Amino acid sequence: MIATLIVVAVLVIGFVYFSQVYADILWYNQLGYLEVFFKENLTRICMFLAAFLVMAAGVFASIRVAYVSRPIYAPDSALQDNLNRYQAQLEPIRKLLMIGIPIVVGGFAGTAAMSMWQQTLLFFNRRDFGKTDPEFNMDYSFYLNTLPFIGFLVGFLISVVVIAGIAGLLTHYLYGGIRLEEKGVFVSRPARIHLAVVAAAFLILQGINFWLDRYDTLLSTSGTWTGALYTDVEAVIPTKAILAVASVIVAVLFILSAVIGRWRLPIIGTAMLIITAIVAGGVYPWIVQRYQVQPSELSLEREYIQRNIDMTREAYGLSDTEVIPYDATVNANAGALAQDAGTTTNIRLLDPNVVSDAFSQLQQFRQYYQFPQTLNVDRYEIDGEVQDTVIAVRELNVGGVPSGWVNEHILYTHGYGVVAARGSTVEADGKPSFMESGIPSTGVLTEGGSYEPRIYFGENSPQYSVVGAPEGTPPVEIDRPQTGNSEEESQTTFSGNGGPSVGNLFNQLVYAIKFQSTELLLADAINEESQILYDRDPTERVEKVAPYLTVDGNAYPAIVDGRVKWIVDGYTTSKYFPYSTQQELQDATTDSLTPGAAALPQEQVNYIRNAVKATVDAYDGSVTLYAWDDEDPLLKSWQAVFPSTLKPYSEMSADLMAHVRYPEDQFKVQRELLGKYHVTDPDSFYKNDDAWSVPSDPTGGNGNVKQPPYYLSLQMPGQDEATFSLTTPFIPFVTENGEARNVLYGFLSADADAGTGEDGVKGDGYGKLRLLALPTDTAVPGPGQAQNTFNSDPTVSNALNLLRQGASEVINGNLLTLPVGDGILYVQPVYVQSSGASSYPTLQRVLVNFGEKVGFAPTLDEALNQIFGGDSGAETGDTGNVGATPETPGAGGDATAASELATALADAGKAIRDGQAALGRGDFAAYGETQNQLKDAIARATAAQEQLDSAAGDTAGDGATAEPSDAATDSADGEGGD
Repeated sequence: MIATLIVVAVLVIGFVYFSQVYADILWYNQLGYLEVFFKENLTRICMFLAAFLVMAAGVFASIRVAYVSRPIYAPDSALQDNLNRYQAQLEPIRKLLMIGIPIVVGGFAGTAAMSMWQQTLLFFNRRDFGKTDPEFNMDYSFYLNTLPFIGFLVGFLISVVVIAGIAGLLTHYLYGGIRLEEKGVFVSRPARIHLAVVAAAFLILQGINFWLDRYDTLLSTSGTWTGALYTDVEAVIPTKAILAVASVIVAVLFILSAVIGRWRLPIIGTAMLIITAIVAGGVYPWIVQRYQVQPSELSLEREYIQRNIDMTREAYGLSDTEVIPYDATVNANAGALAQDAGTTTNIRLLDPNVVSDAFSQLQQFRQYYQFPQTLNVDRYEIDGEVQDTVIAVRELNVGGVPSGWVNEHILYTHGYGVVAARGSTVEADGKPSFMESGIPSTGVLTEGGSYEPRIYFGENSPQYSVVGAPEGTPPVEIDRPQTGNSEEESQTTFSGNGGPSVGNLFNQLVYAIKFQSTELLLADAINEESQILYDRDPTERVEKVAPYLTVDGNAYPAIVDGRVKWIVDGYTTSKYFPYSTQQELQDATTDSLTPGAAALPQEQVNYIRNAVKATVDAYDGSVTLYAWDDEDPLLKSWQAVFPSTLKPYSEMSADLMAHVRYPEDQFKVQRELLGKYHVTDPDSFYKNDDAWSVPSDPTGGNGNVKQPPYYLSLQMPGQDEATFSLTTPFIPFVTENGEARNVLYGFLSADADAGTGEDGVKGDGYGKLRLLALPTDTAVPGPGQAQNTFNSDPTVSNALNLLRQGASEVINGNLLTLPVGDGILYVQPVYVQSSGASSYPTLQRVLVNFGEKVGFAPTLDEALNQIFGGDSGAETGDTGNVGATPETPGAGGDATAASELATALADAGKAIRDGQAALGRGDFAAYGETQNQLKDAIARATAAQEQLDSAAGDTAGDGATAEPSDAATDSADGEGGD
């Protein structure tokens, strides 16, 4: 019975394991990436077997040799007698131990070796860079592909020798080959030969290790700068070579001693090797560093600092950064923005990080739909003009689906439609100006054609859904509301090829085990045409089919060739590029909009390329990988490994090319490096007298979190036209105690537009980095100073504080930095959101700052004219009356009225102060004019208050309170009390 139970248990465990493997095979095969699954796992299996066999064979051979060569002797002491008893007890299981121990140790070794499958494949498929390092003149590929594999191999063999040697030593001791006697320690001749061979093998491998350590100095991070510095070149590298030769010599002495039986020379050689390793490997380099380098560090390290600068810039794609001196003015002159129409007409006022609630309230329609908290920025060509667009897909909200297995996995399976709004304009009441919206989906993005709006694969899809049915079968999936206002739902049936088949009992059993769901075996809704959709997050799908890539944390949707496609950026990375400074990916890519969970993995790299652009079809989940950086040697190596998985980017359609953009996470890593490595002179770099840092986000609650980069259309100085770009500012380096001057030192822009309007043709300027360098004695405010200027301006502060006292919340949008008007312009949209579950933020005001001047108005055009004396010369996309009363009172009307009240009260307060000043100087004509202004302001305040009272009354009728309106009245009394 016990034997039967054991067999049954083994069979069950084996079938469960097999079912998981089989499910993976079905998944990869359905996507067309079965090659990836087999090559990865076959490589892992081969490495496991190779490491297992080498380790097991080495340990077994060592134990076997020690056992076979055991001496025959009569015990003459209590210790030897005890060993005989141990031998007698072990004899019944000796053969099992001699086989079992090597198998167990080999299993651990094989498991550890499997993790190096990528380095193994890169070694056997390596491609040269065509460039060599400045110290050893070795191709970069030697460091990225060859050195890691050889280092792993040598380290593994050392562990084999050490473990096998220990196993042999213990066996010799247990069987008397090594024993304690009255005269001392007895070592039999076979034991001496055995130990000598082990020691020789260890020393030869250690000599190889010493030799490889010479190359590892180019990756060293122990010094002030990465790479082989003066001490390494002059002391460490030569001593490593000496130690390598000495190790081989001592190994030869051990082998000779094993033959002739004399051990004095290898013992002396070992002692000398240890002393040499201590003196030459540690003491001598310390003396050189302490007494030769430190007193003259700059002159001795200058060459190696230059190496670090050049190689770091090359490894991170910074070598071609164009540095543009920008002597920014802080004086706002009339008409100064006329030359920057390409930028000012595209200033993005719609903040994708704020308006998610507006999208939800205006476009969600059902509780089982949702929008992400942070939307995406893209661009679309409308009527021949490219417009910045805030875009999102209406995904399924799993939390809003009625409970029950059928509802969760059969009926509610997908989201529906794209919602997009203009980035530079809003409606008159501050709501987003939608370009594509509604159910069914309509808008200018799809004029002249339709697209497939169903979102089966997205960032918030269910764990799994079962879809599909034979032709003619009535549809059961909830598709969408028949219209946005309809109470009826239309139904549909998935007709694509989106997942493995569960149309037979065996596959149903496999997935029932995988998802621990008996319903998959019993549900009558499953038929012969059923498919199961799972692993539906676009980023996760790309990571599975391209495991060698580091995938960007932000996949974004676009309407491409009549389909909704998720576009995902993939990076080839390495930490083995010579002389390049390492970056911790998660730290570099975390900012105020990117929680740590959404940032890149916590790993160190010193080389990165945006090698792959991937698309994931939102309807059927198909994944397409395009070799974007086809000059990247690492990508070429992976193309050799998986030749059928990557397409050349020349196969991209023009429509897809128009929506490819420069990736955020790579840009974040690059800006972290450029804060220091924009300096290319080693003397200045050494003194660190021009280091920059990324400013903290002044709009966030936590002042220590970095400001995110922003996508916007921008015409940089020297450019002929505006280009869709990714931008970030720089301020002086923040010291360890957190102190820094919050003035602007630099501004970085990456040309993010790859589209040329032709199939497979990459834009000439794509990826170009332009860095504006402001004078170090600049008085141009940084983002933090600009935000403080907004907050401390009397008119702005008064108006916003009044709004905060009432029923509304004031939300500061993203603070955009723009190099226009021969200076730096800051633009910040201001949103107002009323209380209540159905409220959402509406754009009510625009703040602008240039130098020390502040503009605050309902429209960007008016705010710019306030700064530039009524004539900014700018052409803006925002010329409508943002502050008008909204047509939807329940959503944003009270917020708008509160904003109007605040403005009127601020105008009244200003009129009172101006009137008192006029009386003080005896100017009665000016006093009369201020009284007229005061009457007008009071009239506007009264009208706004009446609207607030009306809205509060309506809300109170629904069970809410009207007290916020009273608070606004109190504020009015306080302002006009004099």
